[in-house]
Amino acid sequence: MSPIPSLPSREDVLRMARNTTDITGQLLDTAGNITKIAVNTFDPRDGSGAEVLRVLRRTTAELAEASASPQAQEAFYRIVDTLTRLGTSGAPLAVHPVSEPAQALLAALGDSLLPILDAVEPAVEEAAAALGELVDATSPLLPAAAGVAAGALLALTPVVRAAAEVLRGSTPELRRIADALTAALAPLMPLQVALAERAAAAGAGVVRATLPPLADLTEAAAATVNAARPVLIAGEELLVSGFEHLQPLLLATASRAGRVARAAAVRVEAAVSPAADQGVVVAVTPA
Repeated sequence: MSPIPSLPSREDVLRMARNTTDITGQLLDTAGNITKIAVNTFDPRDGSGAEVLRVLRRTTAELAEASASPQAQEAFYRIVDTLTRLGTSGAPLAVHPVSEPAQALLAALGDSLLPILDAVEPAVEEAAAALGELVDATSPLLPAAAGVAAGALLALTPVVRAAAEVLRGSTPELRRIADALTAALAPLMPLQVALAERAAAAGAGVVRATLPPLADLTEAAAATVNAARPVLIAGEELLVSGFEHLQPLLLATASRAGRVARAAAVRVEAAVSPAADQGVVVAVTPA
């Protein structure tokens, strides 16, 4: 028989009642603050509520006007048409028998990659953080890179359009090419499958025969690296110390090259800039 639990003492009951009262008071204070914020925000006497409503009405009107424009409607129609085409062309692939091996392959890859992803997650996080810092440091160059990319896209747009027009006009020829390739490759597929099976069997035998010597070689290489670790560490320290000694010289050389480049730029600018207009001197002689 389980023991009967002891009843709470008077002090415990008072403490629980006090804690409950404090928590209830804090909740009521929070609700009151939220109510005050809402009242102050939408109070028409202060003007803030009217301002918020005015901004909301203006934003809604501008959104409605922008979405009602012919350009926006055409863009919406294109988006819907593209999504419809993707759904129409992609839906049969999901239920096609060919998709079953692909799904099995993806599942096997997922099961195999999960431990690898868990192992490299810290390194990936560090690399992502370093990449973010690099992007922040190179942010002044991003507008120029975006401008160059936009210019390249604009330059390639006519080429892409011309290629699309050529391919659209050559649809019968493309169908003939596809039919010819299908007719030529279809008889070869069984032979390729048989050759692939033979190659897989031979490759499996080679791998089975190669793995034991490779394991011995790897162990020997690891032992060699462990034995030569002091030499490698000493070489790294020597390289780092040499770079530290060369750092002042490199900084002085870079500073001197910068001064020379700035002086040359000033001279070139002075040489290619147009000469200042000479003033016209008028001599006045008494009559």
